[in-house]
Amino acid sequence: MSWQQATFNAKTLTLVGVVARITYFNEESGFTVMRVQPDGKMPPDVVANDGTIVVVGAMVEFNPGERAEFEGEWITDARYGKQFKVRSAQPLVPTSEAGLVAYLGSGLVKGIGEKTAAKIVSHFGIATLDVLDNHPERLIEVLKRAQATALAATWSENIGIRRVMIYLQGYGVTPKMARRIYEEFGADTIQKVQNNPYMMADEIHGIGFVRADGIARRMNVPLDSPLRLRAGLTYALGQLTNDGHVFAPRPMLLAKLSELLGIEADVNVIGRLLEDELGAGNLIEDRVVLANEPAIYLPEYHEAETSAAVRLRALVTTESDLLKFTRSMPIGESVRSTAQDADIELSEQQLHAVTSALTHKVAIMTGGPGTGKTTSIKALIQTLEKLKVRYHLTSPTGRAAKRMSEATEHEAFTIHRLLGFIPGEGFYHDEDNPLEIDMLIVDEASMVDLLLFDDILKALRPTTHLFLVGDIDQLPSVGAGNVLRDVIDSGAVSVTRLAAIFRQDKDSDIVANAHRINQGDEPYLNRSKDFFFFQEEDPDAVAALVVDIVKNRIPTKFGFNPMFDVQVIAPMYRGQAGVTALNTVLQAALNNPNAGQINAGTRTLRVGDKVMQTRNNYELDVFNGDIGFIRQIDVEEKALMVDYDGRLVPYDSLQMEELIHAYCISTHRSQGSEYAVVVMPILTQHYMMLQRNLLYTAVTRAKKMVVLVGMRKAVQMAVKNDRVARRFSGLSIRLQS
Repeated sequence: MSWQQATFNAKTLTLVGVVARITYFNEESGFTVMRVQPDGKMPPDVVANDGTIVVVGAMVEFNPGERAEFEGEWITDARYGKQFKVRSAQPLVPTSEAGLVAYLGSGLVKGIGEKTAAKIVSHFGIATLDVLDNHPERLIEVLKRAQATALAATWSENIGIRRVMIYLQGYGVTPKMARRIYEEFGADTIQKVQNNPYMMADEIHGIGFVRADGIARRMNVPLDSPLRLRAGLTYALGQLTNDGHVFAPRPMLLAKLSELLGIEADVNVIGRLLEDELGAGNLIEDRVVLANEPAIYLPEYHEAETSAAVRLRALVTTESDLLKFTRSMPIGESVRSTAQDADIELSEQQLHAVTSALTHKVAIMTGGPGTGKTTSIKALIQTLEKLKVRYHLTSPTGRAAKRMSEATEHEAFTIHRLLGFIPGEGFYHDEDNPLEIDMLIVDEASMVDLLLFDDILKALRPTTHLFLVGDIDQLPSVGAGNVLRDVIDSGAVSVTRLAAIFRQDKDSDIVANAHRINQGDEPYLNRSKDFFFFQEEDPDAVAALVVDIVKNRIPTKFGFNPMFDVQVIAPMYRGQAGVTALNTVLQAALNNPNAGQINAGTRTLRVGDKVMQTRNNYELDVFNGDIGFIRQIDVEEKALMVDYDGRLVPYDSLQMEELIHAYCISTHRSQGSEYAVVVMPILTQHYMMLQRNLLYTAVTRAKKMVVLVGMRKAVQMAVKNDRVARRFSGLSIRLQS
């Protein structure tokens, strides 16, 4: 079949040639642009003046001079003309001595240049590759012993990696990921992947079940393969923990497995596989926390829950010097007097909260906005300092810790920084090296998940007091668990609920509406200077109106900066008025499209972009939830610079994957932060997320203004829906046991 016929019939073509030069290679994705000297004649419109053709696509890294076979098709690029787009690429072993010299001297293996290649091939001839692969000790016939030994080792490693990369390339694995797999499995990589591709999900960070399953699908592993089902059990339970559950009832786990794998697996088969996983310790079964069903845990969550319950109960029941001291004095009078000396007035509820922290080993203070939580903390700090009690202030996120520092005028740390998190090792402060303090005050405790709570407890001496402060009515933690509510519901600790509202401007509706929402009443709309509602039912129109409000109306009428002062918070990621779509349109509206830009995963980052850090990065000293602005981009070095409140932080290509656009963020990601202005789209299409605590959380993020855009019916739905989705957690039950 001629080339013209093959193209017309749109069938995969095979092209053989020698790599002339590499124009571009991305080591992460493997995307390559190269010039190839093809075998045989090519149509005139695809051949350059030097006789080469353009070959593009994701493939292993080639070197000039290598001969290869490419499978793919011809495409026409609007800018660059006709190119051969590769589906797969396979290096070809040369069959002549001249080809061997070119192949070995192409830069394929470090240490073999053209002269060394010619010397080796001249001696061994066509058997050169067999010598390198199977009899490397014979290299001393040509080279000095040290050089021969080094070359043999380098050849083995480089060719091993290359073979693995070529093999995995056929299953859609990028060069970067293939190298990571090889580093874990070494010379046995191909055999291990062939035997069980799902091993990669368990043993290699960054692979995960979905990627391993994609590879397995390309390997034609059956959908109901026991390998797939066994790996799917851990994956399904992991997805449920992502939804906030610490464990899953057995029926819930099996239903999630069928949903995620897209099959109705044999119940008996699944049951046997589950028993195997339980027997191997990969999953844990517990019959304490549910009355009629076994609870299935991932091991780390079962260990954390049981550990947290034991440690908290021990903390509650252990005596302290502070307890002995406060019993010997009228502590209430002392607290009130100390507060008054600092010009702090305390209500009876606030006084109770502060004295509880001093007279109980573990105490909780909870309340909504304006109820005086910060004032109470300040009074507690004054008392602790007067009594010369050692303490620390901490909060889950960097922004929350910063707000705490500003409000109390005392240094506050993120929990991870306070406990001294060391990547790859864990926390510096733990049960073997506890914090040398008498009290730990944790603000925004509703954001603390189970795993982090267990780490906090491990870092406390048995005599240390723990004071948890938070708003129980906000959204629970992003991570698994419902710690603050569970501890309160257990009845195991002292709890003070602040109800009276102190911080309320008669001309402001933010605090009043937050409490109305929390009580199940509709918020007041458009009656004050700081709480507005714009009616619009079409999602596209809502998105356009959000952009107009942020870009034009708020800056013009109120003088707020759309980038620095205004935060858009959306209930969902999907949809025209969701986080993803709004970030796209807000970026286009607020940031110059001609600014320098770079791709990071699926996102296009520009100079001037508003971005959020999505994980704690101690190397960069930035933390999950930190918001900054991109100031510089270096496309050639694949790097950028982010400004965090005047501190410039450099990111390389891997680190920038931790950044997301922050023109619009989810309600969960807004927790622990405050913004001058909050703009929130709210539609009935968001019905899955329209819950009272979600709307309440978004509204309480605003300091000066709230703007809701969408449907009044959606606001009503959210206010009336107080059925907070149940999180399966056993902490409260264990604390009661």
